[in-house]
This record gives sequence, structure tokens and C-alpha cells, in this order.
Amino acid sequence: MRRLAHVGFIGVLASTVFMASQALAEIKVGAILSLTGPAASLGIPVKNTIDILPRKVGGEEIRYIVLDDASDPSAAVRAAKKLIEEEKVDIIFGPSVTPTSLAVVEVAGPGKTAMVSAAGSAVIARPVEGNKKWVFKTAPEEPAMAARVYGQMEKDGDKTVGFIGFNDAFGDSFIGAFKKVAETRGVKVVADERYNSKDTSVTAQVLSVIAAAPDAVVIGASGTPGVAPVLELRNQGYDGAIYINQGMANPDVLRVGKSGLDGVMLAVPPVLVAEQLAENDPVKPVALNYIKAYEGKYGPGTRSLFGATIWDAYLILENAIPRALPAGKPGTEAFRTALRDAYETTPELVGTQAIFSMSPTNHNGTDERAEVLARIEGGKWNYVPQK
Repeated sequence: MRRLAHVGFIGVLASTVFMASQALAEIKVGAILSLTGPAASLGIPVKNTIDILPRKVGGEEIRYIVLDDASDPSAAVRAAKKLIEEEKVDIIFGPSVTPTSLAVVEVAGPGKTAMVSAAGSAVIARPVEGNKKWVFKTAPEEPAMAARVYGQMEKDGDKTVGFIGFNDAFGDSFIGAFKKVAETRGVKVVADERYNSKDTSVTAQVLSVIAAAPDAVVIGASGTPGVAPVLELRNQGYDGAIYINQGMANPDVLRVGKSGLDGVMLAVPPVLVAEQLAENDPVKPVALNYIKAYEGKYGPGTRSLFGATIWDAYLILENAIPRALPAGKPGTEAFRTALRDAYETTPELVGTQAIFSMSPTNHNGTDERAEVLARIEGGKWNYVPQK
């Protein structure tokens, strides 16, 4: 009897250990977001989106671990190390902006853990070499934005442009890309002024741009700090066209800018104006599904492109998990590598912002279908049809 009891105990113990190992095999998704600091208006919608993401894919449990980097690259690096070394996450969503994303690239690569940035700059995931072999991004890139903006300028007869942008990696990447496209479109750049996201005044930069008399001004900034040069341009009497960018496409920007943003245009992913798209647009139903889920919880008009970037990151993850699982269990290097490989071979996947076709040389996978033109009027985003 004692022997039978001992055998029974061993059986129960083995079953318990097996069940515990199964529980530990959940897929862990880390997230590094700017929930405080200058970029908080970009990070919070991502956190809100993560809160409504499914917790299971094909029978596999998913756990999300969210850390705040306070919009600081050093804090983002510490968060990445914690997620990779302590939490053993299988993939990282974020960070929210270009400077923090570039900092985490140098941790994700050596940690052999894929990251999917929510930021917009192409430089985050290009060229696909070194540590960037582990880096992806879902926000459309600057050349597609520039094509839409310069296309509208051409229609309006505008031939010269001035820039006001952040004095950081985002400003450099955004304005640098717009300058390259300007050369191919016959648009002359007459001014390029920079400021810091925490600056309390941009008067000097605005006056310098106005003195160059550009037909249009493009703002290379993100979040609510990007509103300051727009309002100052209005205050100084500038009456030319003003374009912001998708990094400012969130409700907080509308709240801060109020009527000072009326007439301002931007090239933007279609999710921002999904209801206004043609019925045969393939992105429309996917975008509307996200909007229904997000605004159903947080209220009408609360959608944000930054939230949409992570919804798309999840859609790609949902597609990648079944293709990665045969290589190894979650929590192992084999699974992380297979997950990276699966992301890299995403085929024509329709998201809220774009149709993604990633490859070993393209970790963004978007094209000009990822951008439409919108105009702000009365605190709302209005679709501008392109003929």
C-alpha cells in the first residue's frame, strides 16, 4: 500500500509539474511605451490598445507586460533589458517614438528578441542589417507621406517649402526624407529650422521660416509639442499652406490646437478617416473593426494612429504565431527566432493602416496605399479625395 501511495504521489507530482510547465509556456509580449513625458499623448493610446487586444491566439495564452520609458531613451534601454533578461519576453511592442526606438534597437538585437516600433521614422528599421534584423515597424514611412504632400502642393501650385522640426532623430529622419523626395518632385527647400520638444517658444524659428517666404510649411514634429509652430505661424500672420504629419494625428493635438489647426493638412494612414473611405477600399473593414473596439471602450473620436500601429503589430503576430510554434516553445530562443522569421515573411496582410508585405530586406512592408490626405476642420479629420 505504501508503494502504491508513493507511486500515486509521484504521478500527481509529475502531472503538477507538467501543468506548471504548460502554464509557463504562455507567449509573453513586452511593451515599452511613453506613458509620461513629452510623448505621452502617443504612448497612452498604445497602452489603451494593448488593453483591448485578445489574450489568446490559436489556443496559446498571451500575456502583455507594459513598462513606461517616460519618453527617455535611457529609461527605454533599461526597460528593454528588464523585459529581455528578466521577463524573457518573446517579442517587444514599442517604443513610442524614434529616439527611444533607436536606443532599444541596440538591446533587441543582442537579446535576439524582435521589436515592433510604434514610431514612424524609416531609419528605425532600415537598412535591415546588424541589430536591425530584429526590428520591425508598422507605421508607414516618410517617402509615402512626402509623395502625398508634394502631390497636393503641385495641385495647389506651391513650389517652395520650409520645414520646422524637432532637433532630434525624428526631425532628422523626417525632414531628411522629405528633402530627398522634394528633389525628385521639383520642390525647392528654402528653410529648415529646428527646436526641442520641451521648448516654450518657437518664435525665432517661425520668423526665420516666414522670412524665406515658402509657399508651404511642413512640420517635422510629433505629439502635442508639434502644435506650437503651427499656432505661432498663425500668430505671425503666415497664410500659406501648413502640413503636419502622422506623428501628430491624435485627439490631444486637436484639443491643444483648437481652431488654430483649421485648414492644416497631413498625409496619414487611412484608419484616421476610415468611415470616409470608398466602400471597396480593402483597409476599410479592418480599420472600422479597430475603431469599433477602441472607441467602443474609450469613446467617440478617441482613435489614434499610434494605437493602430500596435493593433497592426498584433494582427501580424496573430499571423506569425502558428508559423513559429513548430520551431520551439514560447520562452525559447528557437521560438523567438522563428517569430522574427515569420514576421519577416508576412504576405499581403491587410491592417488598419496598410497592406503589409514584409521581406528580409523590408521590415515595414507598406507602400503608397498606406497614405491618404486629410484636412483638419472644426476639430475633425476630413478625408481629401485624390483624383
